[in-house]
Amino acid sequence: MADVAKEAGVSHQTVSRVLNDHPNVRADTRARVEAAITRLGYRRNLVARALVTKRSRTLGVVSFDTTLYGPASTVYGIEQAARDAGYFVSIVSLKSIDAGSVRDAIDYLAEQGVDGVVVVAPQRSAARALESLPSGMPAVAVEGTYHRAGVSVVCIDQAEGARLATRHLLELGHETVWHVSGPVDWLETEGRLEGWRAALEEAGRPVPEPLAGDWSPRAGYEAGRSLAAMEGVTAVFAANDQMALGVLRALSEAGVRVPEQISVVGFDDIPESEFFSPPLTTVRQDFDVVGRHCIEVLLRQIEPGAVPGPRPAGTGPGSTGPGSAGSVRAGHERLIVPPGFMVRSSTAPFPGRHAGR
Repeated sequence: MADVAKEAGVSHQTVSRVLNDHPNVRADTRARVEAAITRLGYRRNLVARALVTKRSRTLGVVSFDTTLYGPASTVYGIEQAARDAGYFVSIVSLKSIDAGSVRDAIDYLAEQGVDGVVVVAPQRSAARALESLPSGMPAVAVEGTYHRAGVSVVCIDQAEGARLATRHLLELGHETVWHVSGPVDWLETEGRLEGWRAALEEAGRPVPEPLAGDWSPRAGYEAGRSLAAMEGVTAVFAANDQMALGVLRALSEAGVRVPEQISVVGFDDIPESEFFSPPLTTVRQDFDVVGRHCIEVLLRQIEPGAVPGPRPAGTGPGSTGPGSAGSVRAGHERLIVPPGFMVRSSTAPFPGRHAGR
C-alpha cells in the first residue's frame, strides 16, 4: 500500500479508503490510485487484513451431492449472494452425508477461520450434525426444515409446493393423484409427501400408496412402467423433475398419451423442464431468493445491526404462492421461501376413463 501511495502521490490512508470504497474520496484521486494499483499489480494481503480486523471475509459452505439440481442451485445462489455482500466462499462438498462427515467439514472450515458457515442440510442426518456446531460459530441451515435454538434456517416450503401440485391436478377433475416420492431421510421427501397427502385428505380423496424413488430418471422410469400397467391412474405427481422425465418416457413407451390420458407434474423447474415432451408442469424453487436470504441471515449474526431484519420475499417471474414467512426468536431466525408453480402442457382436464387403454 505504501508503494501504491507513493506511485499515486497520495497518503497511505487515501489508498486504504479507495480499497474499502469509502465515499469521501474525490473521483480524480480515486482514478489515480486505481491506475497506480493496476500499474504495480497490487493485491491485498487478506491474511494480514484478517489479523487486523479479526474477520476473514470468508464464509464456509457444506453441501452434499452437488450433482443434484437442488443442492447445486442452492450452493450457486449462496455463492453469488456472498460475493454481492463482499465475502468469499469456501465450499466443502461431501460424498456421504452423516453426522460425522458434517462435523469434520465444519471443523475444517473453522480451522480456516471462516466468519460463519452455511450447511445445506437436505437430510435428517446432516441436520442432526448441527447439534455439535462449535460454540459461537454463526451458522445457517439451508433447505432442511430442521430447527433448534441457536440454528437459523432458510428453506423453501416443500409441503406447500406439493399442495400446489396436487390441488392443480384435483382442480382439473382427477379423482386422485399418484405420487413418486424421493429417497428416505431427505427432508424434501418428507415435506413433499406431507403436502401431497394433506391435499388429498383435505379434498376427501383416496390416498394411493406412494412409489419409492431416488431422484433419478431411472427411478421415475421404473415407477412410470408400474403406473402405466395400473388401472385408474390419471394423474401423477413426481417429487422432482428428473423422476418426472423418467415417468414421461415410460408412459410414452407404453403408448399412454400425456396429458390426454395421464397428467404429470414435477418439482424443481429445472432449466430443461420446459423442453420435455410435453413441456412439464412443475413446482418452481427460487434458489436465488434462498441464497440471498441465507447470506442476510448469516451476516446478521456476523455483523449485528448491519443487515436489515426479515422481510417478505417476492417469488420469481411467472410464479405464484403466498409471501414468505420470517420469525426471530432467541437470536435465531426461520425464513420460509414460498414455492412457485409453472403450468405447462403435461397437465390437462381428464375427460373420462382411459379411452383406448
